[in-house]
Formats: sequence, C-alpha cells, structure tokens
Amino acid sequence: MTTRIYHGEIEPEDIARNLMAYYNRGNYQVQRYGSGDKLAVQIATRQNRSSGGQTALTANISKVEDGVSVTLSNQMWFGLAASLGLTAISALRNPLTLMNRIDDIAQDVESLQMEEDTWEVINQTARQHGTGKHLSERLSRTVCPYCLTANPIASSRCLACGAPLGEVQPTTCPHCGFVVSQNEKICPNCHRPLI
Repeated sequence: MTTRIYHGEIEPEDIARNLMAYYNRGNYQVQRYGSGDKLAVQIATRQNRSSGGQTALTANISKVEDGVSVTLSNQMWFGLAASLGLTAISALRNPLTLMNRIDDIAQDVESLQMEEDTWEVINQTARQHGTGKHLSERLSRTVCPYCLTANPIASSRCLACGAPLGEVQPTTCPHCGFVVSQNEKICPNCHRPLI
C-alpha cells in the first residue's frame, strides 16, 4: 500500500470524481463507497469483459488537516498473470494463436499500468486544485533552533534573538506537496527527486 498526502484546497470528492470519470469506460468498472471526508473508489475489470485478465485496485481517500490523504491498495495480479500465462502457453503450442489473443494482450498490458495511471489521475487532480506546491497554514511558523521562538515563515532572522533562520525554513516537494527538510534529495512521500 502506498500513501501520498496532498496539501491545499482539495476535497476527497474531487479525486473520487476524476477517478470515476477516467475509469468508467471499456473493460473497467468503478464503484464508490463512503461519503464526506472518507471515500473509497474501487477500480476493477468488468466481469463480462470481452478480453484480458481480471484485476482490481482500491483508492482510499481521506480528508486530513490541510489537505487529502490517498492510499492505493496493492493491485490484484492473479487474473492478469493467468491471462498472460495462457497467451504464452498458446503461443508456444502454435504461434498463430497470438492473432486470436491480440485483444487479450492489449487489455492485459493496459491493466498492468493501472496503478501508474491511477496516480497520474490523482496527481493531475491535485495540480488542477493548486495543491502540492504550497505550505499548509499549520506550518506558517518557523521555530528558532536557538531560542525556540516562533517566527513567521520566510523570516531571515529570529525576532527574539536575531539568529539566522535560513536552514530551518520548511519547503515542499514540487510534485506532491509533502513538507521536506532542506537536506533531503528524494521526497519521502512520492519518492521522486526534489528539484
């Protein structure tokens, strides 16, 4: 399970709506559970689909202080593995059978990318709402490491003792909005390089 937090003016409903719009097509079906601050969107291949193996994924979306937390469950792979295995065995017996399974192969390849596609939809939704690049209101103060006085963000010197505050200023990941320290090179939330 992977969790990401998006800080800013975004609601669980925004993400759920965009996931449902993206996946409610073709061989996929989408179901939404919950309401308000806690939603779950389950994405799965249709039972009576015309091609490909079975797979499913759940996005749990919760309102947290200053934003939204999204947790993706581990994708179920057994149906995809069985479908791809059947294709491989058929191809070993008679390579011409690949022509009959081309739709299955295409659907399986698309389904293998479900987790990446889901994160992309969530990230696009977050960008549309301006999240990810702003610090939350809760983090609007910097604490002086010398005298422990709270100072406004972006203050170059402590109001009480005059100590420099440049090293303790918080920043956010430009991709997901997670608050990171100055010395981190990779975001601990989305695991992307910090630029």
